[in-house]
Amino acid sequence: MSSALQKSLLALLLLILALQTSDGQFVEWCIADEQTPDDELQTALDWACGKGGADCSKIQAAHQPCFLPNTIRDHASFAFNNYYQKFKHKGATCYFNAAAMITDLDPSHNSCKFEYLP
Repeated sequence: MSSALQKSLLALLLLILALQTSDGQFVEWCIADEQTPDDELQTALDWACGKGGADCSKIQAAHQPCFLPNTIRDHASFAFNNYYQKFKHKGATCYFNAAAMITDLDPSHNSCKFEYLP
């Protein structure tokens, strides 16, 4: 096996291990799908923050850490993830009528932290 291939395999293994938690689970966040139209995102966002039980307080007012950027897509991503993290151990999914998707890239930005619950 060549040295370059060994280094590539080692780098891939380290990346996989870095994306796992201590119990072997992969770290996942739930975000709005880039291809979903705003009106569908708004419907899903309204459900998540209402009947869904997500804590949407951090996206509600201009002084909250996740209000900016003030877009439906950004607010939906925060709400979807909050719902998913809160309820995934009770069977919740990151679906939202096909408006959401799982990512292994932390969507946190600036002072807005997207929680991850193992």
